[in-house]
Amino acid sequence: MAKDMTVAAVLDSRAATYSMLARLYRGELDADYLAKLRQMRCPVNTGNADVDAGYKLLHSFLSHVWERTLEDAARDYLRVFIGSNTTGHAAAYPNESVHTSAERLVMQDARDEVLAVYRAAGLESSSRWRSGEDHIACELEYMQVMSERAAAACAAEDMTKAASTLMAQHHFLDDHLLGWVGFLTDEMLKFAQTDLYRGLAHLTRGFLTEDKAFLDEVLAEELDVEAQLHGDGPVADADEDAGETAPADPSSQVA
Repeated sequence: MAKDMTVAAVLDSRAATYSMLARLYRGELDADYLAKLRQMRCPVNTGNADVDAGYKLLHSFLSHVWERTLEDAARDYLRVFIGSNTTGHAAAYPNESVHTSAERLVMQDARDEVLAVYRAAGLESSSRWRSGEDHIACELEYMQVMSERAAAACAAEDMTKAASTLMAQHHFLDDHLLGWVGFLTDEMLKFAQTDLYRGLAHLTRGFLTEDKAFLDEVLAEELDVEAQLHGDGPVADADEDAGETAPADPSSQVA
């Protein structure tokens, strides 16, 4: 991974987007965060239909703020993520385990797996994890922290550390977020009645897809090395590489 001004700019913005998404999933909208959102400029024509739809809906929500906006948003948050009964599909449950376990229960294998990832990254337990370590907000916060670390490493011109941190994010997207967020956002669109949570569903789905494409591109060389080490990629000619030492797997480095 080589340092590039465009890449550096993207690294700086990724953490902010992950932070916003995590905050909107973590709890109900409050007055302070609503004010912050109203100062945000919503991009248009990004090239991703879901991202564009998400920002358009979010802009619509923020353009029609009235005296009961927070009450409407709170009611919709409860409707979307908690629901009113226990019939199994009564809400868009925001924990990975619910979408990846046959019993649709929390605290299953996915929770244990992401907890191990957090600990490997040196992240300590937080009061914000009370909804479960595999809650969508926690998984997005992990991506936020790792984005900040990658941006800091790039700014320090430590491209080895930047690459290893981005590789960890690439694996987390593949192994966790992209494996279940599609189900979550589909259900969000079924239950949401405000443009806030309709927009959040589209924006989450679109941004994660775009971020995966960005990581595929910026980590092309590292991913090729990893594929060869795991026997999934083209094998170099034995005569050409005789006596050479294989590069270390970037994903094995601790950020």
